[in-house]
Amino acid sequence: MIGCKHDSVYLDNAATTKLSDEVFKEMRPYMRENFANPSSIYSIGLKNRDVINKTRDKIATILNCDKEEIFFTSGGSEANNMAIKGISFANKHKGNHIITSMIEHSSVISTCKYLETKGFRVTYLPVNKYGLISIAQLEASITDKTILISIMHANNEIGTIQDIIQIGNIAKKHNVYFHTDAVQTAGKIAINLSKVNANLLSLSAHKFYGPKGIGVLYIKNNTKIDPLIHGGSQEYSMRAGTENVSNIVGLGKALELSVKRIDTNQQYIKSLQIQLISQILKNIPEAKLNGHKSNRLCDNVSITLNNLSYLDSYMLRFLLDTNRIYISSGSACNELNGTSSHVLKAIGLDDSQCNKTLRFTLGFDNTREDIDYTVNTLIIIINKLAKYYNREKIK
Repeated sequence: MIGCKHDSVYLDNAATTKLSDEVFKEMRPYMRENFANPSSIYSIGLKNRDVINKTRDKIATILNCDKEEIFFTSGGSEANNMAIKGISFANKHKGNHIITSMIEHSSVISTCKYLETKGFRVTYLPVNKYGLISIAQLEASITDKTILISIMHANNEIGTIQDIIQIGNIAKKHNVYFHTDAVQTAGKIAINLSKVNANLLSLSAHKFYGPKGIGVLYIKNNTKIDPLIHGGSQEYSMRAGTENVSNIVGLGKALELSVKRIDTNQQYIKSLQIQLISQILKNIPEAKLNGHKSNRLCDNVSITLNNLSYLDSYMLRFLLDTNRIYISSGSACNELNGTSSHVLKAIGLDDSQCNKTLRFTLGFDNTREDIDYTVNTLIIIINKLAKYYNREKIK
């Protein structure tokens, strides 16, 4: 352990957030006492059916859409799969062309790669060094065979926010379906679906202090889409399987609380982000911020430690872990495969730079003391490694 004692510091909130006490309290009755299958027609089943309907109403009100447009899924990955595969297979008679970007979540990229094996053609738009697509290039890529545009709202690794208003307007202009992966923005940025020309939108509860294993796919009325899972008539016959009532309740409560406190929480988290970025850039001259400087999520700090050949992110994360500081290098969904981040490579980083990148993602549980401790510990670790490898200290 380095330095004075400090409670653990969790800085990987883009991977998952801690279930809030208020959300857990709301969920508990539906884990044991109110256990009935909501598809059953006796009273205790109908009671749970009513709970699901009320939660659907709540979510629709928050997102400013119709309740019939809200479909519960097992999370963001399923919602993305359902959106992209469902639109593609239902509209293949119209065309076989999909447009997405090179920095999408793996659940989007992998789904598009799968569809390429089924006869679909996919355009992967490049991004600039900040992670932004070119709106002009997007529009120029549309053909008479284009059936879907899928562009994320904000990137999970570098935090850059795309202009989904403009993208939605272009999609509508060309009569093309538009799906946006809003997993990283729901609960953090106000989403008003009456102002976004999106036909489909994905979100996941565990990114905003709700339970894991539950998400939502918004499907705009009159969208032609096939179901992903077949079986019973749950979710308007669009997603078969017995509903997870406790998780649905938890999602609704978590979204309600996040949106209610969105200004206060984000203002506080933004102040922590400014503190973290300024301290790292001031004390580690080799550090470079990835993503857009201002048009980014307020909880995301992606840093590459350039020109420090003796470092790699795996070693740094391990040593930070021994000091009870928990961070990542990028997407938790990709960290186990050991390959360089496709997002970082898309913004121009080489393999060596990718291997020197750390991602800190903040939450409202973090404190200013957490930031001080994290940066000081990181500096000490880097200097200890510099001494071990007979290199010059950074400070």
